Amino acid sequence: MAKSSSSSAGRIEDEDVKELRELLALETAGQQLVLDLRDVTLVNQDAIKFLGGCEADSIKLENCPVYIREWIERVKGRTRRRRTL
Repeated sequence: MAKSSSSSAGRIEDEDVKELRELLALETAGQQLVLDLRDVTLVNQDAIKFLGGCEADSIKLENCPVYIREWIERVKGRTRRRRTL
């Protein structure tokens, strides 16, 4: 989610994650939701957890930058390993 100030454009930060959660909660159940990440260039760990959770809830991540996709997959892999131990 891009903000209006140029210093945070293209970032998903803690405040953005909270806002996105609230917006997604308002959506009608049963609809296919898509988050377009085309302009996202910087995320933090909380955003990665949020995006991974979105996918687990069948929300499609469209135009996801490669480094974000790889980070999500690494986090998912660690979570799976912990569950099997």
